[in-house]
Amino acid sequence: MSLATDLRSAFPPPHPAGRPFILGCLVVMGIGIFVSLWLTFIGLLLGLFCFYFFRDPARVAPSRPGVILAPADGRVISITSNAPPAELGLGANSRWRVSIFLSVLNVHVNRVPATGTVARIAYRHGAFLNASLDKSSEANERNAIALRLPDGQELVVVQIAGLIARRIICSLREGDSVHGGDRMGIIRFGSRTDLYLPEGVQPLVCEGQIMIGGETVVAELNA
Repeated sequence: MSLATDLRSAFPPPHPAGRPFILGCLVVMGIGIFVSLWLTFIGLLLGLFCFYFFRDPARVAPSRPGVILAPADGRVISITSNAPPAELGLGANSRWRVSIFLSVLNVHVNRVPATGTVARIAYRHGAFLNASLDKSSEANERNAIALRLPDGQELVVVQIAGLIARRIICSLREGDSVHGGDRMGIIRFGSRTDLYLPEGVQPLVCEGQIMIGGETVVAELNA
Protein backbone atom coordinates (compact mmCIF):
# COMPACT_ATOMS: atom_id res chain seq x y z
CA MET A 1 0.00 0.00 0.00
CA SER A 2 1.41 3.40 -1.02
CA LEU A 3 1.94 6.36 1.28
CA ALA A 4 -0.75 8.29 -0.60
CA THR A 5 -3.26 5.49 0.03
CA ASP A 6 -2.31 5.37 3.72
CA LEU A 7 -2.80 9.13 4.08
CA ARG A 8 -6.14 9.02 2.23
CA SER A 9 -7.32 6.28 4.58
CA ALA A 10 -6.21 8.17 7.70
CA PHE A 11 -7.48 11.54 6.45
CA PRO A 12 -10.42 10.88 4.08
CA PRO A 13 -11.47 13.81 1.89
CA PRO A 14 -14.57 15.76 2.96
CA HIS A 15 -18.01 15.30 1.44
CA PRO A 16 -18.84 18.06 -1.11
CA ALA A 17 -21.49 19.39 1.28
CA GLY A 18 -18.73 20.38 3.69
CA ARG A 19 -16.62 22.38 1.25
CA PRO A 20 -18.45 25.72 1.75
CA PHE A 21 -17.91 25.46 5.52
CA ILE A 22 -14.22 24.61 5.13
CA LEU A 23 -13.69 27.43 2.63
CA GLY A 24 -15.45 29.81 5.01
CA CYS A 25 -13.06 28.85 7.78
CA LEU A 26 -10.10 29.43 5.48
CA VAL A 27 -11.44 32.91 4.73
CA VAL A 28 -11.73 33.62 8.46
CA MET A 29 -8.13 32.46 8.94
CA GLY A 30 -6.97 34.71 6.11
CA ILE A 31 -8.73 37.74 7.57
CA GLY A 32 -7.34 36.89 11.00
CA ILE A 33 -3.76 37.19 9.72
CA PHE A 34 -4.37 40.91 9.20
CA VAL A 35 -6.77 41.51 12.11
CA SER A 36 -6.09 39.18 15.03
CA LEU A 37 -4.19 35.99 15.68
CA TRP A 38 -7.11 34.89 17.84
CA LEU A 39 -9.39 35.05 14.80
CA THR A 40 -6.90 32.96 12.86
CA PHE A 41 -6.81 30.42 15.68
CA ILE A 42 -10.62 30.25 15.85
CA GLY A 43 -10.83 29.80 12.07
CA LEU A 44 -8.25 27.02 12.25
CA LEU A 45 -10.14 25.15 14.98
CA LEU A 46 -13.47 25.46 13.17
CA GLY A 47 -11.84 24.39 9.91
CA LEU A 48 -10.33 21.28 11.49
CA PHE A 49 -13.70 20.41 13.04
CA CYS A 50 -15.50 20.81 9.71
CA PHE A 51 -12.86 18.74 7.91
CA TYR A 52 -13.33 16.00 10.51
CA PHE A 53 -17.13 16.19 10.61
CA PHE A 54 -17.60 16.06 6.83
CA ARG A 55 -15.07 13.26 6.30
CA ASP A 56 -16.20 10.74 3.70
CA PRO A 57 -14.24 7.49 4.10
CA ALA A 58 -14.41 4.68 1.57
CA ARG A 59 -16.50 1.69 2.61
CA VAL A 60 -16.55 -1.90 1.33
CA ALA A 61 -20.02 -3.46 1.28
CA PRO A 62 -20.40 -7.25 1.76
CA SER A 63 -20.62 -8.98 -1.61
CA ARG A 64 -23.12 -11.71 -0.69
CA PRO A 65 -26.69 -11.17 -1.95
CA GLY A 66 -29.69 -10.55 0.26
CA VAL A 67 -28.00 -8.45 2.95
CA ILE A 68 -29.45 -5.22 4.33
CA LEU A 69 -26.75 -2.81 5.48
CA ALA A 70 -26.63 -0.03 8.03
CA PRO A 71 -27.54 3.25 6.31
CA ALA A 72 -25.40 5.29 8.71
CA ASP A 73 -22.62 5.22 11.26
CA GLY A 74 -23.70 5.51 14.87
CA ARG A 75 -25.33 3.63 17.72
CA VAL A 76 -28.56 1.63 17.59
CA ILE A 77 -30.84 3.39 20.10
CA SER A 78 -34.04 1.43 19.52
CA ILE A 79 -35.45 -1.58 17.69
CA THR A 80 -39.24 -1.41 17.58
CA SER A 81 -42.18 -2.47 15.44
CA ASN A 82 -43.74 0.49 13.62
CA ALA A 83 -45.54 1.40 10.41
CA PRO A 84 -43.37 3.23 7.86
CA PRO A 85 -43.88 6.98 7.33
CA ALA A 86 -47.40 7.63 6.05
CA GLU A 87 -46.20 9.95 3.27
CA LEU A 88 -44.68 6.96 1.44
CA GLY A 89 -48.08 5.27 1.06
CA LEU A 90 -46.86 1.81 2.11
CA GLY A 91 -49.80 1.05 4.38
CA ALA A 92 -50.21 0.79 8.14
CA ASN A 93 -48.75 -2.67 8.69
CA SER A 94 -46.00 -2.64 11.28
CA ARG A 95 -42.48 -3.81 10.47
CA TRP A 96 -39.18 -3.78 12.34
CA ARG A 97 -37.59 -0.36 12.64
CA VAL A 98 -33.90 0.00 13.54
CA SER A 99 -33.03 3.53 14.69
CA ILE A 100 -29.43 4.77 14.55
CA PHE A 101 -28.31 7.91 16.38
CA LEU A 102 -25.42 9.89 14.92
CA SER A 103 -23.44 12.10 17.28
CA VAL A 104 -21.34 14.98 15.96
CA LEU A 105 -18.32 12.63 16.11
CA ASN A 106 -19.78 10.06 13.72
CA VAL A 107 -19.38 10.00 9.94
CA HIS A 108 -22.58 11.64 8.66
CA VAL A 109 -22.54 10.38 5.07
CA ASN A 110 -25.57 8.10 4.60
CA ARG A 111 -25.37 4.86 2.63
CA VAL A 112 -27.89 2.89 0.56
CA PRO A 113 -28.91 -0.16 2.66
CA ALA A 114 -29.58 -2.59 -0.19
CA THR A 115 -29.49 -3.04 -3.95
CA GLY A 116 -32.72 -2.04 -5.67
CA THR A 117 -34.65 0.83 -7.21
CA VAL A 118 -35.72 4.08 -5.58
CA ALA A 119 -39.51 3.79 -5.61
CA ARG A 120 -40.43 7.02 -3.83
CA ILE A 121 -38.89 9.94 -1.94
CA ALA A 122 -40.99 12.09 0.38
CA TYR A 123 -39.71 15.10 2.34
CA ARG A 124 -41.66 16.34 5.34
CA HIS A 125 -41.05 19.49 7.36
CA GLY A 126 -41.16 19.21 11.14
CA ALA A 127 -39.54 19.99 14.46
CA PHE A 128 -35.86 19.78 15.47
CA LEU A 129 -36.03 17.75 18.68
CA ASN A 130 -33.06 15.87 20.09
CA ALA A 131 -32.59 13.01 17.60
CA SER A 132 -31.97 10.53 20.42
CA LEU A 133 -35.61 10.87 21.54
CA ASP A 134 -37.94 8.21 20.19
CA LYS A 135 -40.61 10.78 19.26
CA SER A 136 -38.17 12.47 16.88
CA SER A 137 -39.00 9.75 14.31
CA GLU A 138 -42.51 11.19 14.03
CA ALA A 139 -42.06 14.86 14.98
CA ASN A 140 -38.78 15.91 13.36
CA GLU A 141 -38.07 17.11 9.85
CA ARG A 142 -37.30 14.07 7.72
CA ASN A 143 -36.66 12.65 4.27
CA ALA A 144 -38.17 9.20 3.69
CA ILE A 145 -36.93 6.93 0.89
CA ALA A 146 -38.65 3.72 -0.24
CA LEU A 147 -36.45 1.15 -2.01
CA ARG A 148 -37.93 -1.67 -4.08
CA LEU A 149 -35.70 -4.73 -3.88
CA PRO A 150 -35.14 -7.14 -6.80
CA ASP A 151 -37.61 -9.65 -5.29
CA GLY A 152 -40.35 -7.00 -5.05
CA GLN A 153 -40.07 -6.36 -1.32
CA GLU A 154 -39.72 -2.79 -0.08
CA LEU A 155 -37.60 -1.30 2.66
CA VAL A 156 -37.48 2.26 3.90
CA VAL A 157 -34.65 4.49 5.10
CA VAL A 158 -35.46 7.83 6.73
CA GLN A 159 -33.00 10.71 7.20
CA ILE A 160 -34.06 12.67 10.29
CA ALA A 161 -32.85 16.10 11.34
CA GLY A 162 -31.77 16.57 14.96
CA LEU A 163 -31.42 19.29 17.57
CA ILE A 164 -28.48 20.88 15.76
CA ALA A 165 -29.01 19.53 12.25
CA ARG A 166 -30.83 21.89 9.91
CA ARG A 167 -30.06 20.47 6.49
CA ILE A 168 -30.84 17.05 5.03
CA ILE A 169 -29.18 16.33 1.69
CA CYS A 170 -30.25 13.39 -0.50
CA SER A 171 -28.54 12.68 -3.82
CA LEU A 172 -31.06 10.00 -4.92
CA ARG A 173 -33.92 10.48 -7.36
CA GLU A 174 -37.04 8.40 -7.89
CA GLY A 175 -36.35 5.66 -10.44
CA ASP A 176 -32.62 5.46 -9.69
CA SER A 177 -31.02 2.02 -9.63
CA VAL A 178 -28.78 1.78 -6.56
CA HIS A 179 -26.42 -0.71 -4.96
CA GLY A 180 -25.96 -1.52 -1.30
CA GLY A 181 -23.25 0.67 0.19
CA ASP A 182 -23.59 3.52 -2.33
CA ARG A 183 -23.55 7.05 -0.94
CA MET A 184 -27.06 8.50 -0.75
CA GLY A 185 -26.65 11.82 1.06
CA ILE A 186 -25.64 13.49 4.30
CA ILE A 187 -27.25 15.19 7.30
CA ARG A 188 -25.38 18.19 8.62
CA PHE A 189 -24.46 17.75 12.30
CA GLY A 190 -26.16 15.53 14.94
CA SER A 191 -29.00 13.47 13.48
CA ARG A 192 -30.78 10.12 13.24
CA THR A 193 -31.43 7.52 10.56
CA ASP A 194 -34.29 5.01 10.74
CA LEU A 195 -34.32 1.78 8.74
CA TYR A 196 -37.67 -0.02 8.22
CA LEU A 197 -37.06 -3.61 7.19
CA PRO A 198 -39.30 -5.45 4.70
CA GLU A 199 -42.31 -7.12 6.30
CA GLY A 200 -41.36 -10.43 7.90
CA VAL A 201 -37.61 -9.73 7.95
CA GLN A 202 -35.99 -9.88 11.40
CA PRO A 203 -33.14 -7.59 12.54
CA LEU A 204 -29.81 -9.24 13.39
CA VAL A 205 -28.51 -6.36 15.53
CA CYS A 206 -29.26 -5.23 19.07
CA GLU A 207 -29.74 -1.96 20.91
CA GLY A 208 -26.45 -0.31 21.83
CA GLN A 209 -24.58 -1.88 18.91
CA ILE A 210 -22.27 0.39 16.92
CA MET A 211 -23.00 0.58 13.18
CA ILE A 212 -20.64 1.25 10.28
CA GLY A 213 -22.62 2.67 7.39
CA GLY A 214 -22.48 0.58 4.23
CA GLU A 215 -20.69 -2.32 5.96
CA THR A 216 -22.56 -3.56 9.07
CA VAL A 217 -25.22 -6.18 8.21
CA VAL A 218 -28.50 -5.25 9.90
CA ALA A 219 -30.61 -8.08 8.43
CA GLU A 220 -30.65 -10.77 5.75
CA LEU A 221 -33.57 -11.41 3.42
CA ASN A 222 -32.89 -15.15 3.41
CA ALA A 223 -32.33 -15.52 7.16
